[in-house]
Amino acid sequence: MFDDLLAANRRYSTAFALQDLAGIAAKGFGLVTCIDSRIEPLTMLGLQPGDAKILRNAGGRVSSDVLRSLVLATTFLGVSSIAVMHHTDCALAGRGEAEVRSDLSPEQAENSQGWDFLTMPDPEAALAADVLALRTCAVFPLGVAVEGWRYDVDTGAVHQIIPSDALLPTHGGG
Repeated sequence: MFDDLLAANRRYSTAFALQDLAGIAAKGFGLVTCIDSRIEPLTMLGLQPGDAKILRNAGGRVSSDVLRSLVLATTFLGVSSIAVMHHTDCALAGRGEAEVRSDLSPEQAENSQGWDFLTMPDPEAALAADVLALRTCAVFPLGVAVEGWRYDVDTGAVHQIIPSDALLPTHGGG
């Protein structure tokens, strides 16, 4: 499989046309979303290469690395608006850490001690917690707008769940 992918890249590189894009996000947009294959961030939001900084991980969760990356994106790469976009039919939704761990092999369970898989027993609370984590990050420059969205994998529709002006709880991830 690796050889096929590298061969495809050789074909791609012969007509490469993105070399003149700037490193900044042309639309000032950052998106945190899931690795789910049913999500095509650029296409579904009418964006082009160079318009946004897109961070993907399992569940589209705001982890410490996502915070680190978005602090850099908001400070150096022109991002001023961020959406956290979870989705329907997520493998982490409605499941807790113990449930995920029970599906691991004994070796995986042993080697992942201390990890937090950032499961989402309550998807609504998880989205609110992720938005809150961004909004309360003291390292962001002033004025960064943050929203919470949910993508419907059955229809392709993105729903605004937490608008940028919504108040969130100040205690916990609620």
